[in-house]
Amino acid sequence: MTITPVAWDDPDAVRLREAQRTELDARYGTDDHEPGAVPTAETVAVFLLARDAGGTAVGCGGLRPLGPGSGEVKRMYVEPAARGTGVAVALLRALEDHARDLGITRLLLETGTGQPDAIRFYQREGYEPIEAYGPYRGEPLSRCFARDL
Repeated sequence: MTITPVAWDDPDAVRLREAQRTELDARYGTDDHEPGAVPTAETVAVFLLARDAGGTAVGCGGLRPLGPGSGEVKRMYVEPAARGTGVAVALLRALEDHARDLGITRLLLETGTGQPDAIRFYQREGYEPIEAYGPYRGEPLSRCFARDL
């Protein structure tokens, strides 16, 4: 597996983000399940793709700076067939490395009640539950986490 930064509009990045949205729409029964500003090329400092041994993009994740010393994991996604193979862990660690390079010392993220697998994953990887931040305050489906790097 390889993990490399790509442009936001890279075709594989677009495909994986669309697959994520389709999965989340199905899990939540609506396409209105993301409070706050949608990440864009202008707001995401780095976007990573994970490719399997054959070169197929099977996972992605981005990093959006929030303010001095903090950043947010965005659009973390691994294709269902690649789940449980270490792709998500490798992506998360690569995002943390990029965060450190950017001077980010605390990573935050939001997931939702319809993603118990993601909640378990982040907690297993050292992310602690925190009170909802920013646009997620007051959102009953949001679950927020953070990790000091």
